[in-house]
Amino acid sequence: MNRSSLTLCACLASAITVASGCKKQEDRASPAKPRDTNQPAAKGPDKPSISTPIPAVSKIATWDLDPENSSVEFVSMHVHSKVRGIFPQPSGTVMLDEETPANSKIDTTIDINLISTGVEERDTHLKSADFFDVARYPAATFVSTNVSRSNATSYSVTGNLSLHGVTKPVTLAVTLSPPFNHAGGIRRGAEATASINRRDFGIAWDFPGEGTGVVVGDNIEITINTELVLRPASPEGG
Repeated sequence: MNRSSLTLCACLASAITVASGCKKQEDRASPAKPRDTNQPAAKGPDKPSISTPIPAVSKIATWDLDPENSSVEFVSMHVHSKVRGIFPQPSGTVMLDEETPANSKIDTTIDINLISTGVEERDTHLKSADFFDVARYPAATFVSTNVSRSNATSYSVTGNLSLHGVTKPVTLAVTLSPPFNHAGGIRRGAEATASINRRDFGIAWDFPGEGTGVVVGDNIEITINTELVLRPASPEGG
C-alpha cells in the first residue's frame, strides 16, 4: 500500500472514531420531553395588580345623583317578547348614614317626558292618557321610608313611589360600590332593582279585544343605575 492510501485510511479511521464518540454522548443525554399541550404555557412574571385607593368619607354624608351617568330602565312583556325602555337623567339625593343605615334618606325624581323605547310611535302612546298621561303626571318620585343593610355593599330600601297620581310602597334591592375619586370629586356607583305591577298605579290599558295583560305585561322590572357625587360638607356656621 502506498503512502497516499495509508494517509486516506488513517483519516477515515479518525472520522469514524469521532462520530462514534459523539453518538455515544448523544445517547447518554436525556431526551427533551415534549410539552404537554394540555398544560398552559409558562407565563412571564405576574404584573402588579392595580388598586384604587378608597378616599375617606364621613360616616354621615349626602350624595347627589349625577344625571348624565344615571338612568332608570324598565322591561315589560309584549305578547311573548320583551320591550325595554329608559328614563334618562333622574335627579335626587341620598343621605347615607353608614353607622345607622335606618337614618338614611333617599329622594329621587324621574322625568316621564324623557321616556324612550327606541320607537317614536310607541313612546308617544306611552306618554298619552292610555299609559303615563304626562300632561297630568309629568314626573314620578321615590322617597324612602326605611333603609337596612345586609352587608358592606348590599342594602334594602323601602319607600313610596308616586307614579301616575298613585302612591304605593316599593322595595329596592340596592348594591353600592365603595367611594372612588373621579373628576376632582368623590363618587360611588349604585344599582337598584325592583318589580312593580302597572295596574297598582292605575296604568291599565290593554289592546282592544286581546285580553287582560296579553299584549302589554302587568309586571314591570325596574333597574336603576346611578353615579353618586359626594356633596362637599358645608362650612361651620354656613
